[in-house]
Amino acid sequence: MTIVGRSKDLIISGGYNVYPAEVEGFINDLPGVAESAVVGVPHPDFGEGVIAVVVPRADAALAAVDIVAALKGKIANFKVPKQVFVASELPRNTMGKVQKNLLREEHKGLFSS
Repeated sequence: MTIVGRSKDLIISGGYNVYPAEVEGFINDLPGVAESAVVGVPHPDFGEGVIAVVVPRADAALAAVDIVAALKGKIANFKVPKQVFVASELPRNTMGKVQKNLLREEHKGLFSS
């Protein structure tokens, strides 16, 4: 049996492995965060750049810079997202699973020169 679909989630940034679930766990623990998704997109210097898409709770206002600042003291610098986007919802398939491939596609040109 072969499990497919999760190997694409691993982000290799600057030669370091970044596991999205680990970073999402730290983001989801922040006040005002309902859920998040972390993906890697092409980066000219690091191979892949870590980005996060964060959905705030209904009663919260989130700022991307505040999320990055909160993470810098909790996780290694190479795991901290280079960009954070606040969105009203994450794209999901009919089974309710977050479609990270759509997030990668949407942000793939972010770090282009």
